[in-house]
Amino acid sequence: MSSLPKQLRDESDFDQLPHDIPISATIADIEEKKGFIDYYRFVMEVRTRGGSKYLIYRRYSQFFNLHSDLELKHSPGDQGTSGPNTCRLPTLPGKVFIGNKKEIAENRIPELNTYMKRLLGLPTWVLLDDDIRMFFYQTESDSQHQPRALRRLRPPTRRVKTVKTNQTDVFSSPRAEGTVSNRTGIFPESFVKIIKPLPESDSDGESGGASGKGAGSYSCLRCYLLTPQGVDTRDVCVEEDISTQPSYKELLARMRDVFKVDGNIALNYRDPEGDLVRLLDDGDVALMVADGRAQRSKVKRPVNQFPWELHVTAASDLSVYNTEI
Repeated sequence: MSSLPKQLRDESDFDQLPHDIPISATIADIEEKKGFIDYYRFVMEVRTRGGSKYLIYRRYSQFFNLHSDLELKHSPGDQGTSGPNTCRLPTLPGKVFIGNKKEIAENRIPELNTYMKRLLGLPTWVLLDDDIRMFFYQTESDSQHQPRALRRLRPPTRRVKTVKTNQTDVFSSPRAEGTVSNRTGIFPESFVKIIKPLPESDSDGESGGASGKGAGSYSCLRCYLLTPQGVDTRDVCVEEDISTQPSYKELLARMRDVFKVDGNIALNYRDPEGDLVRLLDDGDVALMVADGRAQRSKVKRPVNQFPWELHVTAASDLSVYNTEI
């Protein structure tokens, strides 16, 4: 039992755990997600008490929300008093606001692995917490996603000393096949002229069509920048399903990036009567999405286009609201 997390050393407690309770989790890789906001998420392998293994995908913000909820329920109070439902939680690495997103995600991996190891090493009653169980639960979206090669799940191998040689492996180098004097063979790339290159392909099968299994699914968002000088129209492709409801902050950040607008901007949408309605929060976004879905059968759009559109204006400018599109 020494190889098991410390909460399992009490065999009687371990036997009482349901089979679907997570007992260990390790980050296998990071993966870039190009949504309304581009971000990196962690690809994690979870092991359960019953012996099953599966992959889940989580952002740092989800770690942060989990830890915040656990602190409210299980951390000792301000006076340091403990009770039947309190325990000392592990330390979560803090937020980082400036830097390269990929480097930040890479640097967080060992810290988050330590955090999860200590979290799942807490007493068994903590592991039964609904927030912990839902965080490590494999959702339908998790189960349908096909990851790329996972760098940190490769089995350990012996280090073998490599000897450099001047020999060239013609089958791993750029080459062409041709015929000279009734003999067919392989020509090095330097001996031939490329008239029409072959189409690019991915030997691992990761670059299939949008409908292919494991490929990213992209949808288009039609957006307009309304100014006194005219209308700037853009189609923004995001790696999201058209049923996705983004947050107000995500949309605001994306529109700032798309149109490179200085100063305060406002987000608006046209209601079924054709009037521009300003968005102020997530509740307004929900109304916009609901109106767009209700009008889907009446307004003809491509199948991969969101059923709602964004109209961007200056926050203080009301004169462009009646601009016709």
